[in-house]
Amino acid sequence: MAGQTRKTYALLSPGLWRQRCDIARLLDADVVAWPFVFPGRIDGFVGWGRRASGIRAMRLAARFGKEVITLEDGFLRGFAPGQGEPSHSYVIDRDGIYFDAQATNGLQRLLSLPVTDAVALERARLLIARLRNERLSKYNNSPLLSPADAGVSSGRPFVLLVDQVAGDASIAGAGAGPESFRAMLERAIADNPGKTIVVRTHPAAGDRSLLRQAASVIGADIVVPGRMNPWPLLEAADSVYTVSSQLGFEALMAGRQVHCFGTTYYSGRGLTNDYSAQPANRPPASLEQVFHAAFLDYSHYLDLHSREPCSLERAVEQAVAVRDQRMRVDRKVFTAGFSPWKRRAMTPFLKGVAGNPIHKHSLDAAVAAAQAKDGVVAVWGSDRPLPVGTQAIRLEDGFIRSRGLGVALTMPSSIAVDDEHVYYDARGESRLEAILSGGTFDEPLRARARALAQLLVQRGVSKYNLGTEASLPAGAAGQLKILVPGQVEKDASIRYGSPAVRSNAALVAAVRALFPDAFIVYKAHPDVVSGVRDGGAVPVAADMIVKNGDILQWIAWADRIETMTSLAGFEALLRGKIVGVHGAPFYAGWGLTEDRLMIPRRTRRIDLDTLVAASLILYPFYVHPLSGLPCRPEDLIEEISVGALKKSGLLQKMALGAAQQINRVGVLFRDSRLR
Repeated sequence: MAGQTRKTYALLSPGLWRQRCDIARLLDADVVAWPFVFPGRIDGFVGWGRRASGIRAMRLAARFGKEVITLEDGFLRGFAPGQGEPSHSYVIDRDGIYFDAQATNGLQRLLSLPVTDAVALERARLLIARLRNERLSKYNNSPLLSPADAGVSSGRPFVLLVDQVAGDASIAGAGAGPESFRAMLERAIADNPGKTIVVRTHPAAGDRSLLRQAASVIGADIVVPGRMNPWPLLEAADSVYTVSSQLGFEALMAGRQVHCFGTTYYSGRGLTNDYSAQPANRPPASLEQVFHAAFLDYSHYLDLHSREPCSLERAVEQAVAVRDQRMRVDRKVFTAGFSPWKRRAMTPFLKGVAGNPIHKHSLDAAVAAAQAKDGVVAVWGSDRPLPVGTQAIRLEDGFIRSRGLGVALTMPSSIAVDDEHVYYDARGESRLEAILSGGTFDEPLRARARALAQLLVQRGVSKYNLGTEASLPAGAAGQLKILVPGQVEKDASIRYGSPAVRSNAALVAAVRALFPDAFIVYKAHPDVVSGVRDGGAVPVAADMIVKNGDILQWIAWADRIETMTSLAGFEALLRGKIVGVHGAPFYAGWGLTEDRLMIPRRTRRIDLDTLVAASLILYPFYVHPLSGLPCRPEDLIEEISVGALKKSGLLQKMALGAAQQINRVGVLFRDSRLR
């Protein structure tokens, strides 16, 4: 605020210092490392929860008469535990911390006067429904299974008991201890004769599982399901028992009856059955009021990519994008023979539920490692045969790749992941073709695809986004204007996707034969213009051969586009142009293009919304250029259209230049071996 002096806070641990940029934004303050500052120059101390730094922050604040701020993970933390990736959310407390119900804290203060605004409560209700529908919890790396698939016998009712880690500060903060878990187990058994007792163990509990220990002592039979997303368990349970776990509140969100054996922020408010003494004078609150206080007022969210403050709605959107893409990589990936640059480029795409990929120098080494670890082998492109007897995938550039050419080693932001046949390999069905042939496209997906296409067109985004200016010819009045986008003739997309017309010169000649009076512009492919790839013989049948200008400028100029397999045909369809196709690209054969080559197996008729939904939403993998984390295509389009390219230092530029030269030689050598 104007006139206010910006405050400075001291961070008390290396972990907090690693998050200093986030903390500075959250607090809108400067941060320094303690003890490398005089106490008189700071306004307060920042610690984490009730760990050593949090306790030390309280002591130092009391000693020097300063503020104390306690931070903790928010209730929507991220994909997996650990410090490897940025957090979706934090809580900031200047009084205490929410899980310490024995003392004053910020969340308790918020709930002392619950929000009553109807609009705010409706927002809370909608967000509760959205979190439940999206199956989002604090961590989101567990598989979505049914209780039966996770080991809970079907056909018999069960109650769910939530375990916690022995010694966790949230247990003591709830006024509970190990004896509380035994009491909870005994009460659940007594109150639920004939029902299965299911125990949800904490991922970090291991031998410190308090409910396992209690069951062993009293000789109780319990069922411990395998690792799974908690929502199906919560929704299927007759009721849920907890001491102080956040899953107790999620059970309330799932509409379950919740029994609390400790004091939590959501207990003692008329929502739970409480078996321990609750603080006096706690006002009753609705589920929406408690949610609003905890998730909207007490929690703070940072955009995963820009790290600027954002809404919970935005955080949910991003959490779903990360979770859904990571879940598609359900086994450990072992790459085969990737260059150092490609290893770095592919790592964020191939990170899944089993963690980062492991890069091997050869196909044989990748196969051996994958077989030993029940993993999957990843190869690049379509030229190398897949190994027999081992699951393998093919990788290729996506349709919204980057701001710059791959041959120039610009980091990609999208890839395609496929099986035997990648999307441009028309010799067989790709995953994309299978989606288009048999996929279900409901109205919300179609509406999203429609909006995505509009965004892509409005932002002027294509595959490479080079942004060079074009000198567009006027042409004779009334003369048909045709754009023929050039391709790299040795590319797999022509070798495997255009069996009849196989060169740029032949394509232009075929177009001239079809449209003898048209004004035909042939635009050379950017990789050919760069001098790294071969564009073949000069297409003499064209009226004009051009090298410069963004492809979107030429698409806008043309009345129609004629191509073998170029992605420019797809980009032209998005912009309402007529497209004639001489090969079998992924977008041909569905009734959207004028096909010069028949593709008998593509019998389904689709519209543009379906094509966009399949090819830009369901099929590719995306990572954001700023964060390297999975993102939605909408976010990538926005970043490519308005984001600033990161500036590299001198050493980085020199290293990139050397790598580009090595890559140019490698590409030329590879192309020389292709027929």
